[in-house]
Parts: sequence; C-alpha cells; structure tokens
Amino acid sequence: MVRSPRRAAFLQEWGCELTRGDLLEPDSLDYALEDQDAVIDAATARATDSCSPYEIDWSGNQNLFAACQRAGVKRLVFISLLEAARHRDVPLMDIKACTEEWLEASDFDYTILQGAAFMQGLISQFAIPVLEGQTVWVSGTATPIAYMNTQDMARFAVAALDHLETVRRSFPVVGPRAWTTGEITQLCERNTGKDARVFRVPPFLLGMMRAVTAFFEASLNVAERLRFETVTGGGARLDAPMEESYAAFGVDPASITSLEDYLNEYYDRILKRLREMEADLDKDAKKKLPF
Repeated sequence: MVRSPRRAAFLQEWGCELTRGDLLEPDSLDYALEDQDAVIDAATARATDSCSPYEIDWSGNQNLFAACQRAGVKRLVFISLLEAARHRDVPLMDIKACTEEWLEASDFDYTILQGAAFMQGLISQFAIPVLEGQTVWVSGTATPIAYMNTQDMARFAVAALDHLETVRRSFPVVGPRAWTTGEITQLCERNTGKDARVFRVPPFLLGMMRAVTAFFEASLNVAERLRFETVTGGGARLDAPMEESYAAFGVDPASITSLEDYLNEYYDRILKRLREMEADLDKDAKKKLPF
C-alpha cells in the first residue's frame, strides 16, 4: 500500500502488487485490506514529510489498526524502535512505545520488530560526502549503533508470518555489529582513499536549533526530528543480542549484511560507474579530434 503508485512503480519489478492507500484517509484503508491475511506495518514519518509523527505514527497507525479490525485481519507485524520505552521524552520514541503498549493490550496476533537504524541512511550522511570531499556533519557523543540493511529487516518481517512462535512477542532486530560515526567515517575513507572532513555539532547548538524550530508551527516537525538526535548521539549503545531472534525467525546469522560489505558494494558500484563515465567522455573527446 503506497500513497503514490506512480512514484512506487519500481516495486512492481520486485514482484509487488500495488494499491493506493493513505493512513490519514481511513476509507482508502478498507479497500487496501480486502482479502488480506496479514499486515506488515512499516509506516513512519520522515523528516521531509509535512505531517508530524503524532499524525502518521500514532493517528495514522490507529486508523490502520481500526481498518484491520473491520476487515478481520488479526496477524500484524509492526516495525518499532529499539529501547523506545527508555526515551519517552523523544516524540517518535514515545509514540513507538505507546503503540507497542497498545498492541500488547489488543487481541491482535502481533509481532513487534525493534530496530535501531538502517544502513541506507548512511549513504547521504557519510558515503557521498566523503567521496565528494564535502563536510560530514555529526552530533552529540560517539554512540555505537547496530545499523541494519532494510532488506534484512524485510526478511525478518516476512519470516514472522511463517513462525507462530513469534506471535504476541517483541524481538530486537539489529545489525551484526554496532558502529560509531568515527568508525563509519574510517570505512568510507578506506573505500575512497580520501580523507574525510568531519564537523561535530556541539550539543548546545542543537538545543538552540530545537528551541527555534519548535517556536514556529511550520518547522515543528524539524524540531521533533532534532530531538531524536539525543538518542542517536546520546552515547548510550543502540545494540542488542540477536541469538533468540535468529532462532525464532529461522534466519541464518551468516546471511545478514555487515556494514563493511554494504559500503564496499556501494562504493564498488559507484566507482565502477564513474570510471565508465570517464571512459565514455574520453571516447567522445577523441571523436572530436581532427585526426
């Protein structure tokens, strides 16, 4: 279910059947849930959305759960956040924790997957800036985070549907190792052969930015996202043992993507493409020579 099937057309190449739906439009959910047996709920507000997490992650998900009840869909897999209940002062974490509590009190056959952060987000934050010689912006105290490939998270979500032992339980689902921003930067430097330009934003400056953006309604969503920096830059390790999760979902630990392999593959593809583009430019330049 997507808001814009045209923009999500690439998913059809992966074997998906698309239907239009919007969590904030309850009527659209009834059509999307016709003849469905289970729901994997991976919806969450993004920093670029005009709506806040309160609208999407709480009101939107409540609309979805109500639609599931009307459609008789009881099997639900919910993507949440690790240690959400310990950070109730952060809006997104508080909403995730409240949603977990709501599901635990419901009669849904739920499975809750508690992730930390995704590797895909590191491309724009670290991989591209290091490659292009731009400044890498980091904030707070060095915080080890067990980043995970989104495709591996999807594998756990789908596997939950075939493993009854995961019903009405919560599991941490994180990457094989926790990394600090300094270690990630070193990986990027190693792959590119370039030195990174790193600027660490002082905590007091982040606090000032939160205060200013929270003052204006139009930038309130930005302020809520800045608040999340107290989690990812707070110094408290975002990691968890995965042995029980691997066993319950029937997933082989050796099949999970490591951050080294993920970045190596990314840079291999990018650098290969850049070399091909340079070769094409050289060919075009030679064609223009008078001899």
